[in-house]
Amino acid sequence: MILVTGGLGFIGSHTVRALLDLGEDCVVVQRRASELPAVLDGARVAVERADITDRDALLAIGRRHRITGIVHLAGSFPWPPVPEEPVEATRQALGGLLNVVEAAQEWGVRRLGVASTIGVYFGAGGDGPLREDAPLAMSAAVSIPTFKKVGELLGGFLADATGVDIVNYRISGTWGPLGHPDPFFAAPALIHAAARGTVPDLSHLMGPAFAEDGLDLSYVKDTGRAIALLQLAGRLNHRTYNVGSGRATTNAQIVEAIRGVVPGARVGLPAGGGGPHMVLDIGRLQEDTGYRAEYDTERAVSDYIGWLRAGNER
Repeated sequence: MILVTGGLGFIGSHTVRALLDLGEDCVVVQRRASELPAVLDGARVAVERADITDRDALLAIGRRHRITGIVHLAGSFPWPPVPEEPVEATRQALGGLLNVVEAAQEWGVRRLGVASTIGVYFGAGGDGPLREDAPLAMSAAVSIPTFKKVGELLGGFLADATGVDIVNYRISGTWGPLGHPDPFFAAPALIHAAARGTVPDLSHLMGPAFAEDGLDLSYVKDTGRAIALLQLAGRLNHRTYNVGSGRATTNAQIVEAIRGVVPGARVGLPAGGGGPHMVLDIGRLQEDTGYRAEYDTERAVSDYIGWLRAGNER
């Protein structure tokens, strides 16, 4: 049985769905009571309400279920980015990660996977797709990549010290059903506007959006399946894996795909952008798990618009 922290969230629920489809039983840990999301309708999933920062509550789950692996997707970083009590928020974030590692050690799990982010590569420099062995900058402008870098360093130390197989997932920009507006890319907002027949609200973005802006975007169903394959692989040759599409998707490509589904969609963006696009090299993921993306841009756009038009809010 695989335990998934944050397993009723955006990426978590799709990861659970992929694990179930691959024949695994799952138990999800969620801090707040919540119904199963629509992607898990009809699924047999054990739900444990617990906060991973509560060590005793987390460890007790292992007495109720036989946990063989852990996928840690719950946030291990302070939120909001500048919390009112930064020291305590940092203590909670790192404490949650340490509790999960302790649980993995106590339960004797085969593998612990920990979510990281494409954001760790900001400032890494270099040309071409970003490889896992690229040198990383020591600083970061926002909290999430800062804490993910710290988590990767701690994970490496603890893997060596405890013998637990700890694997990092550097996850690219992910979008699709159950997602929220993302501050770094426009695709979700464009899709929602097309499905609702409105003009997209892009006020949440960190900067203006242009047609040729691009990023390695992965449809969440592909992201969840990649994580599931990494968790279940018999042998992994590395400690860190990029999880993405391996290609840049521009806003112009998203808009074109949207208009193939909704011809009158008012989702045009001004020309411009087109600076360096962050793209992940996913060779390790493909070689060690056989992963191949199932959703190109056109299929992903059609699927997501269909999901929203079926009455789902996000």
